[in-house]
Amino acid sequence: MVQRRYSGRMDERFEIFLACAPGLETTLVGEAKAAGFGPLRPDAGGVAFDGGWPDVWRANLVLRGAARVLARIGGFPAVHLAQLDKRARKFPWGEVLRPDQGVRVEAISRKSRIYHGGAARERVERAISETLGAPVSDDGVRLLVRIEENLVSFSVDTSGEPLHRRGHKEEVGKAPMRETLAAMFLRECGYTGEEPVIDPMCGSGTFVLEAAEIAMGLLPGRTRRFDFERLASFDAAAWEAMKRGAARRETGLLFRGYDRDAGAVRMAGANAQRAGVDGTAVFACQPVSALERPEGEPGLVIVNPPWGARIGKPGPLHALHRSLGDVLKERFRGWRVGLVTPEAGLARATGLPFLPPGPPVAHGSLKIRLYRTNPL
Repeated sequence: MVQRRYSGRMDERFEIFLACAPGLETTLVGEAKAAGFGPLRPDAGGVAFDGGWPDVWRANLVLRGAARVLARIGGFPAVHLAQLDKRARKFPWGEVLRPDQGVRVEAISRKSRIYHGGAARERVERAISETLGAPVSDDGVRLLVRIEENLVSFSVDTSGEPLHRRGHKEEVGKAPMRETLAAMFLRECGYTGEEPVIDPMCGSGTFVLEAAEIAMGLLPGRTRRFDFERLASFDAAAWEAMKRGAARRETGLLFRGYDRDAGAVRMAGANAQRAGVDGTAVFACQPVSALERPEGEPGLVIVNPPWGARIGKPGPLHALHRSLGDVLKERFRGWRVGLVTPEAGLARATGLPFLPPGPPVAHGSLKIRLYRTNPL
């Protein structure tokens, strides 16, 4: 393999990797394909495709299920630290990184003669600081160095903060659902923004907010900043034009969230206001037993009930799930249901006619699954 060099052209192509929670790769493929990216190559923990810097910007802006967007900017073979040092000093860092922006290097090594990731990180840090002049700093742009079978590859984390941090949900309760996972679970339930959504145990409102944003055409990255804005390839005017190209649309639908915790309802309402969906996403304080079907066409009930592993106790949780199932079967005929839990027993306790569950999805130290029904 020859060391890769860049021309600096905006139309130059390289590999872009969309990272996601393991278990959601297939769903992310569907979203990325629908957004016009590809051809797509699914891999463990994400999806890869070839593109340019505008594709990097757009992926960060529009994809709801990606956790990060990595730009794989090149690499070279190296079998010892001296060789790594020499070739890293010849790498065209200035075509990607900027001398006035800090950089934070992380390195791992597998099945390679260079086996010490810390030593490799130090060599790359020194090469960048001494050839480009960019300082090494904890809040710098993250450069990932991977050494596998004596091949060194470099990737830049173009997102910065994880993409589930949309910038609107500033207040959260216990065991919050990440926005990226919520968006993918909505997608797996067949949600496209054209039907009402209800969450009877909404917490800080993640499912309801994501559903409302999708219906209104609001892009997930519309108000936050990204680390690609700190790279040499960034074009501020082109980026602003890209963001202006997405138009907000009106929807006659209402998206409802309920919770018996008044504090959670207050937080969800504040999050909706920051996201610009207040009035479309509405929240109220009530228990599951008070849940009623709204007038109009059926839609989707999606819920992330207490699991027991984080909040609540297993015994009462089975009773809660039975109550939820009874209410939905009695009052929500024609509606579909999606339920997220790590415990198959809790899903069974609802008595709902679930289809075979989705794959296990990594969520912190737990593996959660989505259980779905056809229309009740």
